[in-house]
Amino acid sequence: MNYIKIDGYMLRRFVINGANKLAKNKEYVNSLNVFPVPDGDTGTNMSMTANAAADAAQKTNSPNFSEVAQAVAKGALKGARGNSGVILSQIYRGVFKAAEGKAVITVPELADCFMGAMETAYKAVMKPKEGTILTIIKALAEKSAETVFDNDDATLELIFTEAIAYANEMLEKTTDMLPQLKQAGVVDAGGRGLLYIVEGGFENKGVDAVPETGEGTSKLQQTAAQAAPADIKFGYCTEFFVNMENGRSNNKAELVEFLEGIGDSIVAVDTEDLLKVHVHTNHPGKVLERALKIGQLENIKIENMRLQHTNLISFAEQLKPEKYGFAAVAMGDGMADVFKELGVNKIIKGGNTMNPSTEEILNAVERINAETVFVLPNNKNIIMAAEQAARICESKQVIVLKTTSLPKGIGAMVGFINDNSPEENEQAMKENMDAVTGGQITFAVKDTVIDDKVINEGDFLCLIEDKLTDVSKDLDAALESLVDEMAGRNEDTSLICLYYGEEVSNEDAEKNLEKLQKKYPDIEFDCRSGGQPLYYYIVSAE
Repeated sequence: MNYIKIDGYMLRRFVINGANKLAKNKEYVNSLNVFPVPDGDTGTNMSMTANAAADAAQKTNSPNFSEVAQAVAKGALKGARGNSGVILSQIYRGVFKAAEGKAVITVPELADCFMGAMETAYKAVMKPKEGTILTIIKALAEKSAETVFDNDDATLELIFTEAIAYANEMLEKTTDMLPQLKQAGVVDAGGRGLLYIVEGGFENKGVDAVPETGEGTSKLQQTAAQAAPADIKFGYCTEFFVNMENGRSNNKAELVEFLEGIGDSIVAVDTEDLLKVHVHTNHPGKVLERALKIGQLENIKIENMRLQHTNLISFAEQLKPEKYGFAAVAMGDGMADVFKELGVNKIIKGGNTMNPSTEEILNAVERINAETVFVLPNNKNIIMAAEQAARICESKQVIVLKTTSLPKGIGAMVGFINDNSPEENEQAMKENMDAVTGGQITFAVKDTVIDDKVINEGDFLCLIEDKLTDVSKDLDAALESLVDEMAGRNEDTSLICLYYGEEVSNEDAEKNLEKLQKKYPDIEFDCRSGGQPLYYYIVSAE
């Protein structure tokens, strides 16, 4: 039996080297996305998530395998972007769960870590599909377990060599597992990204620094500066994270009890062994000293509210939360204005090509002073990150509406009624969202064939709910084709809204609006600047 010990230093190098290899190949992974639109960002999302994990690993200079695995899982959780990034974060989390409490692991236990990663990743997806990143983590897990079972003296090299070879075979087979992959003639992008991480970690070229890609997880910086009257009782807004060392429930309860004796406005939110604390107090030093008894402190921020009160809102107003709040993901000043006009409190910049991380969504939610916050991802690739943020947030009720496009997000907001209960609003907003059809026009970034339509780089693509409906060489013709398709799908269509992007002039948009109004006199049209990049028009029909 092989009793080679794998420690925290080895895991640290593995995670960092894996992130480096993916960073070098992320553009190739992006190119594997089936749709030739400019939001093929699986490689970017996975790389930024892997970088967040690597950054956490680099800061955890410990020989303890479980400690490093826990730090990596937390880093990936906060930095997860897009569906592929969220699943990757769950893979890291599965490794930690399998090795929790172990200072070192053996070669057979490494196979257990792969199995834990697979099980956690599959559980994170409501309807798992083969032919995806899940297929590749399953291949790695099953082959590593088989290798250990068949070889009493299995070495690290043997396990990784066998598992990577088998996973590459399965990656090639993903082309035939999903029709869209088969038609495009590509392997799954997420699976290829995961293999780059595992291959890079195994190759272990001695690099021990996070990829210098200009990307990575954003720092968790809360800007919830509350105003304070000059005679405020507690003058220092104190915020920090605690990496708790001995479990969480008792430590958290004891700390909160202590804080209640020397402050107010206390918020203590935990996930795994990470506790986020917010308190107003006159003795921030005592707060930090007490917190140090249960773990190491991170991201400490102390603000003197008395000095700031002249520039801030009333403290009393800040303390009293609203019944409802809203956070929406949007790109473009015009689109952001639409959501603000409908009552959205926080705009999370992002969408196609730049999916916000779990941490960024969580930050936005926590900054909204409301008892219940609705989150509108407005993109199918952001929904999982939003749901992950909702699970982490314990300071308020968070409801994620699965809006897959900006028009559906707008429709959801129109269905909101302040006097309704959260459950009633969730149902009404879903119904209103479902009554809206979203369309968009973008351009092809490569030559390909989709649904038997030949596409050349630079062609204008018409999409309805992410399904390709037409390809055109002319933008105006593409818009007319898109509206024809959307109006024809439902004879009861009464309103069509056009949001033109940053590359479309007001004159061209108005010209197209006039033409469409003449063609469809029974339909009301609205047209305004959305300012969104990459998408010439976003169209809503209801």
